[in-house]
Amino acid sequence: MIQMMELVNVTKVYQQGRRKVEAVRGVSLAIAAGEFVSIMGPSGSGKSTLLHLMGALDTPTTGQAIFQGQLLENMKDKQRSLLRRTRIGFIFQFFNLLPTLRGVENVALPLLLGNEGRSEAMKLASVALQNVGMSHRADHFPDEMSGGEMQRIAIARALVMEPHAILCDEPTGNLDSTTSKEILNLLRRLPETGTCSVVMVTHDRKAAEYGDRLVHIQDGRIAREENLRNRAMKDLPVSAVS
Repeated sequence: MIQMMELVNVTKVYQQGRRKVEAVRGVSLAIAAGEFVSIMGPSGSGKSTLLHLMGALDTPTTGQAIFQGQLLENMKDKQRSLLRRTRIGFIFQFFNLLPTLRGVENVALPLLLGNEGRSEAMKLASVALQNVGMSHRADHFPDEMSGGEMQRIAIARALVMEPHAILCDEPTGNLDSTTSKEILNLLRRLPETGTCSVVMVTHDRKAAEYGDRLVHIQDGRIAREENLRNRAMKDLPVSAVS
């Protein structure tokens, strides 16, 4: 099985004044290509820190963080930045759309930052919007959209570079139950090609069950894991698995 991301005996220690906070304690976790992994745990358990370590947003204090066979600690800052921009898509709870940009411009932003020509960037952004059912919001500003529409725009932005991994931090945390299901169905379909992996941090057990595997985090350690693949295929709505 090809591994997309891997943490090997990783720790992460933060200095808060004179006190050291051990957010992650000796975690080893591998994410396969084409796998959807959910991570659950109480606030402060270290689950978001794990996501940041896998996505090259942070570096381990000890241990190894690996992306597609490359040790992240061996990369220079520019290399990690390029990795995040081209091979990893991030989806957050608060959307992080720029209020002065239209929908299509928000989606095109990663391409423009990568020096893609504006015409081609807008063309690719339009395709990404179409793929998430948001073509009708291409010319609208974020304050003209609902929460679910903004999250779909954020997903299109994460997908426009055709990344190899999608990392989601509470992607349905600000959405109602109906909209949450729509977003989760969309995320569920992403790994089906077998090339894209999804890792999702959530507090919501129902959301977590859209994954193939559920990792429970407690006090910076993996407490247990559940294999959800058979349950997900049996119980999820047809739109989530077709």
